[in-house]
Amino acid sequence: MTDLARLIFPHSIAFIGGNECEIAIRRTMELGFSGKIHAVHPKREHLAGVLTKRSVADIGEPVDAAFVAVKREPTVEMVRQLSELGCAGAVIYAAGFAEAGDTALQDELLAAAGNMRLMGPNCYGFVNGLARAALWPDEHGIKPVQRGVAIITQSGNIACNLTFTKRALPLAAVFTIGNQVDVDMADMVAELAADERISAIGLHIEGLKDVAAFADACTIARSYRKPVVVLKTGRSEQGAKVALSHTSSLAGADALYDSLFERLGVARMTSITAFVETLKFLHFGVLNGGRLVSLSCSGGEAALAADMAVDRAISFPPFDPHTREKVASTLNEFVAIDNPLDYHTFIWNQEDKLTNTFSAVMSGGFDVAMLILDTPTQSHLNPDAWLKTARAFRMGSVMNEARAAVVATLPECMPLPLADDLALSGIAPMFGLDDALTAFEAAARIGENWSRAETPAALLPPKVASGEIATLTEAEGKALLRGRGLAVPEGRECRIEEAADVAAKIGFPVTLKVSSAAIAHKTEAGGVKLNLADRHAVAAAAASMAHLSNMVLVERMIHGAVAELIIGVKRDPQFGLALVVGAGGIFTELLRDSVALLLPASRSEIERALKSLKTWRLVEGYRGKHGDQEAVVRSVEAVANFAQTYATSLEELDVNPLLVLPDGAIAVDALIRMRPPA
Repeated sequence: MTDLARLIFPHSIAFIGGNECEIAIRRTMELGFSGKIHAVHPKREHLAGVLTKRSVADIGEPVDAAFVAVKREPTVEMVRQLSELGCAGAVIYAAGFAEAGDTALQDELLAAAGNMRLMGPNCYGFVNGLARAALWPDEHGIKPVQRGVAIITQSGNIACNLTFTKRALPLAAVFTIGNQVDVDMADMVAELAADERISAIGLHIEGLKDVAAFADACTIARSYRKPVVVLKTGRSEQGAKVALSHTSSLAGADALYDSLFERLGVARMTSITAFVETLKFLHFGVLNGGRLVSLSCSGGEAALAADMAVDRAISFPPFDPHTREKVASTLNEFVAIDNPLDYHTFIWNQEDKLTNTFSAVMSGGFDVAMLILDTPTQSHLNPDAWLKTARAFRMGSVMNEARAAVVATLPECMPLPLADDLALSGIAPMFGLDDALTAFEAAARIGENWSRAETPAALLPPKVASGEIATLTEAEGKALLRGRGLAVPEGRECRIEEAADVAAKIGFPVTLKVSSAAIAHKTEAGGVKLNLADRHAVAAAAASMAHLSNMVLVERMIHGAVAELIIGVKRDPQFGLALVVGAGGIFTELLRDSVALLLPASRSEIERALKSLKTWRLVEGYRGKHGDQEAVVRSVEAVANFAQTYATSLEELDVNPLLVLPDGAIAVDALIRMRPPA
């Protein structure tokens, strides 16, 4: 058993401090903890009925876990004594360490711990219903359980709130990890992933101290088929540093988190209610696909469900002929057999007939069946007819061994007794239609990720070579990219007075660009002329650029593009190098149709990213024109290979635009900034 496992699943606990420890001891006793409890206080005779010891040394034996709730200065000494005692790990409640600017004291704390694991500081601790332990100085709503979801957060208050929910969330444990001086998100994910009693893992993330370690931990969770759901704050791009390239503005840190989560099969939520509902649904497992069937006795609800599924990775496919016939045989001729299905009120309050219809529907092999059912909860109303409907749906699910969920469109219309009863039957009680559809989509995406043969690749380390960053000329950059397999136009760099002769040798029409590393955006500077048809036009264009540089780049003009894309690479201090693909040319900033990929990226990842772009429709074929899809994929691979070759030197790269042709793809512009290669 690891020291971290001993800390979070303890058999013996030492509580060191006063009032906070008294509360934590009471909470632990309320859960029915059967192990040893030690209380340490220099003056008080007992804490929550436990006789106190005057010092840590008086405990006299190793303990699995400690809850240290004293002021920050004596905390360091308490940790040192616990380490000498042989304690496996401790929760550090005190604040005033690195989060308040005192990194030196936090370093002292870590040094005092030695090999002992530390959770915190500035940490509320944890409640573990599986271990019946609460190193936790406050109220909470967790009960002893045999199996459930675990939530890890840096926020004590959010952890409290999540335990207070009345949403039938099967919550086994909450862990708050504070400053993460030692135990961090990655440690917790890796430890909990292997525990069969944990059905799913929820993470509220403010920041990650080690992205690569987190990725490794989520890969472990994926190998155990343990779903991970993230509520990540910090979506805004405030404070983002915009460099010379378009790529940097397209791929801020938040986009890179999205890329990381997609690679790892982690579901990201943007609201706390969706976070809770998705964890609840995943407690019952992921989905093999996103084929839904919806049942309701209202055309309005059916239409609402269909509308709310638009632009999600879920669908309501039509019934196959056999299932359609079975369903129709249970209803009268006035009911249209569609999905979503409005079964009307002809069979309302008739449990046998409802069961027949629901069973017929769920025999259709859908990935999940949902019954839309808002049940009256006011005390003066009679919910019996609604409860009959829920029982019939449950029976239909059992008869077909079908994955099922009962969804209240309004969260307050799901009575808790009904929700608990459904959950015991393996049916997910979902509070709110929008959050339910979000949960189904997440479960389908995770299932699709798990079905892939490929294991997520480890990230490139964010190492950076020494030396100053230099901007290459376009000719220099294209020469390097051509060497990695990227197609570029035939061209040559020359002096201004040689431009017309060079153009004649290349063949008209040509493009002419000023050649200067100091000018990143040549078009805005008047340093680009297109479609020059003869020597005179080239000479005049070259002369107009003389004030910018005495060198120009002459290239064959490329015609017939069906789409323009951008391929870029940016360096992020946390993630290292990231690849960006998106709509290029004049549409880059206007459409912001882009997706980021972390490196290294597999061919299948690149293909999925390209197909997610709205612009990709032009490449696949639009109004009789289509582009060379394979050439685009090869182009992106070439840029990715270049980035990996110069992983420590490359700072940023823009290929914009990559012109997509019916029979190829050519990079007509390129910007590279890099340090001297090692």
